[in-house]
Amino acid sequence: MAETVGDFLLARLRDWGVEHVFAYPGDGINGLVAAFGKADNQPRFVQARHEEMAAFHAVGYAKFRGTVGVCMATSGPGAIHLLNGLYDAKLDHVPVVAIVGQTARSAMGGSYQQEVDLKSLFKDVASEYVVEVNVAEQLPNALDRAMRIAETQRAPTALIVPGDLQESEYSPPQHEFKHVPSSPPGWAAPVSVPGEDDIARAAEVINSGEKLAILIGQGARNATEEVRELADVTGAGVAKALLGMDVLSDELSYVTGSTGLLGTRPSYELMRDCDTLLIVGSSFPYSQFLPEFGKARAVEIDSDARFIGMRYPTEVNLVGEAKATVRAMLAHIRRTEDRSWRRTIESNVERWWDTMEKQSMVDADPVNPMRVVHELSSRIPDNAIVTADSGSATNWYARNLRFRGRMRGSLSGTLATMGCGVPYAIGAKFAYPDRPAIALVGDGAMQMNGMAELITIARYRELWSDPRCVICVLHNNDLNQVTWELRAMGGSPKFTESQDLPELSYADFARMVGLVGVSVDSPDDLGAAWDQVLGAEVPAVLDVRCDPNVRRSRHTPPSSRSSPPPNRCCAAIRIRGT
Repeated sequence: MAETVGDFLLARLRDWGVEHVFAYPGDGINGLVAAFGKADNQPRFVQARHEEMAAFHAVGYAKFRGTVGVCMATSGPGAIHLLNGLYDAKLDHVPVVAIVGQTARSAMGGSYQQEVDLKSLFKDVASEYVVEVNVAEQLPNALDRAMRIAETQRAPTALIVPGDLQESEYSPPQHEFKHVPSSPPGWAAPVSVPGEDDIARAAEVINSGEKLAILIGQGARNATEEVRELADVTGAGVAKALLGMDVLSDELSYVTGSTGLLGTRPSYELMRDCDTLLIVGSSFPYSQFLPEFGKARAVEIDSDARFIGMRYPTEVNLVGEAKATVRAMLAHIRRTEDRSWRRTIESNVERWWDTMEKQSMVDADPVNPMRVVHELSSRIPDNAIVTADSGSATNWYARNLRFRGRMRGSLSGTLATMGCGVPYAIGAKFAYPDRPAIALVGDGAMQMNGMAELITIARYRELWSDPRCVICVLHNNDLNQVTWELRAMGGSPKFTESQDLPELSYADFARMVGLVGVSVDSPDDLGAAWDQVLGAEVPAVLDVRCDPNVRRSRHTPPSSRSSPPPNRCCAAIRIRGT
């Protein structure tokens, strides 16, 4: 039997080391689906419940595995459904390749069924590279470029393959005019380091200060040891952007935790009081949570010049790979002997975690959501992968979960889309089937799409050598984050028609699809419930009935950076009746 374009496409993905394609079928990719069957499902076709979830699976996989995630959908509606997940990848700088079908070439331009102008549709979300393949000879170069560009630019790319072409006989590009060949998959990643003069200028700025604050994001992940050494030499404190929460352990006494709208008080104090700032691998957007303009001298390190110098008036911008750049800079850094700044930071951090523990133990009706994450934090495995959905769950992830060991974590950092928590966890399980995954989600996100993805978990759980995949639902029958935003930002009362959610048991639904379901409506049962689901031999749902009237006050610092009111800058919760 002759090799088809679909057969070659899957073979090329295998050459690239792709083991999973997160997808949903449709007649626009029938030729590719047939090729999966002939290839003995290599790479594995992972069937999501919806194309948007397939894209989120690929994003979660890529975030945690560090390699390109691949998703696939049919033409028309299937391709359209991918968009939200792909925008999540674009805004968080995640390498994802989307492979989508298209109507047959003979019908293009004829207003045929499910014909959508896919190149126009994808030209923004896949702005780094989107191509429609119209002849077999075009495919190797197009697919290889989609993979290489996704990986090097940390961005989504899109490959459009018409349905009839997928079933056509494959013929490779020839050594002739207007044929474009391609090299075998793979490439040697460059390690870029700024010039010695620029490194020295950056070191001079850091050496000139007495109170250094370091802000790290996901771009610092490969520079963990170098950042630790720099902090030790300078006596600096280190704050973390949400996408960099897993870069440094919260067991380090000078790590102040998250910063920004969901940030901690010690991170706020670190930025308020520092005289020098170093940003490594972060495009953290909220400049009002950085030092007051002109107060601190600043240096930034980023591998992408497009995203450097955007948030703060930095003196020296170093475009280079984080690990190598910080390592080069360390050779020029003088040790700070005065440790008073470090002692202040450590005291603030210690007081913060004590406050968080006390607030977690405040009574609520029925369960304080802060305690849910507090109890998890004390017993979570050191190699766990944690995902958080957008909403009030993000608050407790950002402020109450203490990262340590090999723990990894992520969320929709920039798009802040609802519904990513459960599919991210599924992507994490395919990336690391031997590690536990835990998703922290609100009941709004769970009703939006998380419940359907429990079916995906039930279907594929036997592929995971470590069966632990725990979905923790913060069950308060309220779209809680928006409710509090209405109150805090506009002084508006809760509008029940938009905010209230239908009541149902997520634990019962989990049991219905063959998973473990545990319900909690008393804080005294939380610890034992976490022990049960973390020790279960099948994936589990922990359904915790939480008080919707527990809130975290927003960090909205006043224009004066002196002594902000406690109800604005420190963690605060409001409990009904207190």
